[in-house]
Amino acid sequence: MDLSNLKPAEGSIKREKRIGRGQGSGHGGTSTRGHKGAKSRSGYSRKIGFEGGQMPLQRRVPKFGFNNKNRVEYKGINISTLQNLAEKNNVSEIDVQTLINAGLAAKSDLIKILGKGELKTKLIVKAHAFSKSAQAAIESLQGTAEKI
Repeated sequence: MDLSNLKPAEGSIKREKRIGRGQGSGHGGTSTRGHKGAKSRSGYSRKIGFEGGQMPLQRRVPKFGFNNKNRVEYKGINISTLQNLAEKNNVSEIDVQTLINAGLAAKSDLIKILGKGELKTKLIVKAHAFSKSAQAAIESLQGTAEKI
């Protein structure tokens, strides 16, 4: 071993090429920005969605309809699903936390019980909303449909 074959350890040098530090760096002059134009200037930032002067996609696509920002959206769960859940977990009371634990709803979801399917067991159900048919089906078996 002598001075001619010394080199730094693998991965120890992580030096990026310094841009705009003279001709000796290989990146002097225009500093990799090319000649003229907005992109060569300092302070340049392109608008999001800019397509080089072509009409941007968000302006080309037709827009129609109405989006109500005050809409309350519910996660619908049928009474047949409640019946399966009650049989599987052997429970008589179903609330939001039970549905979250079963993977049927997320924490942030508002839950509405819908009337599709058949209910065979008496259940105490706690949810944010009920359809008329679901409420009737639950109460026909002496269960309770409790709004949170």
